[in-house]
Amino acid sequence: MSGNDDEGLETAESDVDGEPAEEAAPETADDAEAEIAQPTPDDGAETATDDGGPALDEDVMPGEEREADLLIPVDDYLGAGVHIGTQQKTQDMERFIHRVRTDGLYVLDVSMTDTRIRTAADFLGNYDPEQILVASSRQYGRFPAEKFAEAVGARARTGRFIPGTLTNPKYDGYIEPDVVVVTDPIGDSQAVKEAITVGIPVIAMCDSNNTTSNVDLVVPTNNKGRKALSVVYWLLANETLDRRGAEPAYALEDFESEI
Repeated sequence: MSGNDDEGLETAESDVDGEPAEEAAPETADDAEAEIAQPTPDDGAETATDDGGPALDEDVMPGEEREADLLIPVDDYLGAGVHIGTQQKTQDMERFIHRVRTDGLYVLDVSMTDTRIRTAADFLGNYDPEQILVASSRQYGRFPAEKFAEAVGARARTGRFIPGTLTNPKYDGYIEPDVVVVTDPIGDSQAVKEAITVGIPVIAMCDSNNTTSNVDLVVPTNNKGRKALSVVYWLLANETLDRRGAEPAYALEDFESEI
């Protein structure tokens, strides 16, 4: 880990995820097309009621008493589809899953999403803004990732992550960040691989189908939906600014990309 070695992931043991050991799996054609195949908040956040009308999928965390402690009302998480996972579940992500829906989609525990956003902000608050790098190859993650970088003063690399960005000093675009934030360990596998190679900690937005062996801190969320990524990046930006004693200057609408 470069930079603030004494200020690393000093969180509770349960907030540190995995010990980077394996090389991240390369993105496959199926992964690249997941944004098309994956139900998104815009088409999957609601289910039908008995009378045929839409109803929010309200069972998204254990215990109603936890709702009062969330950063935003639970309905806002629901409306963005932050809780909607995929129809696949990895052993790594099992502890972040609340239940499975009748249509086979796994439901992420939004109380854990909320907690991990705070933990990630605590961690990012230890670093100089320009030493934070956010990467996103996913279509719906690019705009909010760039807005996050703008809000907190970080650097962003969206779209295709150029090999050597973190590992080849001879490359004109070479940089040496102290921490990397990625939208999806699958789509952003090149960024994750290079961060692991040079010992940079990785914070990742992880869906129910992600493996986390190369991720230092998991933020469980639907990482394929437009609205879900907007909400998570917006909250992470606000919380990071709060840790610095700065006032948030952006509204959620500023993080929402157009369809």
